[in-house]
Amino acid sequence: MTHKRLAASGLAGALAAALIAAGTTSAFADTLLSDDFQDGNSNGWSKSGGTWSVVTDGSLAYRQSGTSSDARSLVGATTWTDYSVQARVKPTGFAAGNRYAGLIARAQSSSNYYALVLTSSGGVQLIKRAGGEPVVLGSGSGAGGTGTWTTLMLAASGSQLYGYVNGNLAVSATDSAFSAGRAGVAANYASVTVDDVVVSTVSGTPTPGPTTGGPTLPPTEPPLDPSAPPIGFASVNALGQNGTTGGSGGPTVTVDTAAELLTAIAQSGPLNIRVQGMIALPGPMHDVTSDKTIIGVGASSGITGAGFNIGLPTSDITSPPANAVHNVIIRNLNFRDAADDSVNVQMYSHHVWIDHNDLAEGYDGLIDIKRGASYVTVSWNHTHHHTKNMLLGHDDGNAAQDTGYLKVTYHNNWFDRTPQRNPRARFGEPIHVFNNYFVYNTDTGVACQANAGCVVEGNYFEDVEEPVTNTYAGPAGRCVARNNVFAGESGQPECSGSVQEPSAYYRYTVADPNTIKSVVMAGAGTGRL
Repeated sequence: MTHKRLAASGLAGALAAALIAAGTTSAFADTLLSDDFQDGNSNGWSKSGGTWSVVTDGSLAYRQSGTSSDARSLVGATTWTDYSVQARVKPTGFAAGNRYAGLIARAQSSSNYYALVLTSSGGVQLIKRAGGEPVVLGSGSGAGGTGTWTTLMLAASGSQLYGYVNGNLAVSATDSAFSAGRAGVAANYASVTVDDVVVSTVSGTPTPGPTTGGPTLPPTEPPLDPSAPPIGFASVNALGQNGTTGGSGGPTVTVDTAAELLTAIAQSGPLNIRVQGMIALPGPMHDVTSDKTIIGVGASSGITGAGFNIGLPTSDITSPPANAVHNVIIRNLNFRDAADDSVNVQMYSHHVWIDHNDLAEGYDGLIDIKRGASYVTVSWNHTHHHTKNMLLGHDDGNAAQDTGYLKVTYHNNWFDRTPQRNPRARFGEPIHVFNNYFVYNTDTGVACQANAGCVVEGNYFEDVEEPVTNTYAGPAGRCVARNNVFAGESGQPECSGSVQEPSAYYRYTVADPNTIKSVVMAGAGTGRL
């Protein structure tokens, strides 16, 4: 177990801001405990029922196996009073109906506690367990289904209880049965995996809301609104395109076969394409035409075996063509086992928004942007289990095609143990990298070279030896690094030169980088819209 004495962050920080907004003096003092199980053990956790062990599930995580027990595992001190407990939770099975799995707070024993749980029916409940059957204090929604990671946070402040699901306030209640106790995990005749447990102190009690009688708490920042337009370069009015709207105004089709999907992405005119389930495509790449929104249904839809190419297939164009592909949105899709790139944006294509996807285990790049492409936003994506993550700029000899283009924004992405190209950038300016979470990128985080100009701000780097550099390999670039957090074994940025400010193109707000780890883990990837 890791015990960190750090300033509180993430959803906990958002809750603090919400309490203050409610008219209450509130402060987070410290992170009481954190455990990501990377040490391979569960020391400090006391088990009651079930079979608990540290397993590999993407990374090392804590699992209760089997569905034949009313199991709990507790951690921390019985004297803990006002605090939040947050973790990623993935239920994998339930014995029957009316069963649950989730997080515990203020546990006075293995049968006396509050809990925020995911139910076998797909709901969210805030419950009280007082020696007998659970009492439901409130119900909510927003969780992924069985087999899906959901970030939960249960906060207790005085008699007020709050349950957050994937960064949004889902349920709240008032109860004074338990004033103190340990944190933990509940698995009521359920199998469940948990990871990235953080317990943080909080003080203060919110005032009642003016209309509902309940606490006045906004959702965490930033809100995950599926209808909100992109932030960054995809929002800019340029090259005859005012922002990125995808298939807006066109019909909607739902596809669940390879033939249907390939027909839809090749169709001319605006079209909204809903991808239902995982669709296997023949490799390697398939062209997407202009004015398309391709969006997954639920948290588990996407494509395997191939990738999307956004841009004309030829590579010898030296100036922007009149028929350059433009106005494409790719959201909420899982990409696996691509035979080449998972997403490739090229050949002067512009106004592309790649948002809330989960990308892993491809052959080449997960998201590559090159050959004169521009006005692209890459946001809220979770990339993992892959080495060559994101390339920006074709190669060191492609200045003629790329100079003046490659204007790209990367924000709120989770670069999860992807060794290199996070991104590796050439020639573009400005390249804007803000409010992303980088963790254990063993080669580099942001590598800015070949006269690229990068602004890297408000990011959280954890155990990244070379987080930002303009001297990584080949010709040097220019970079400005400001207001970033370098945690764990992270190094310091190696930057020089001046860069054009992104604010010359669009308005944006940089969130406190101390909050970014938890906010991004809660919001990045599929199933968050």
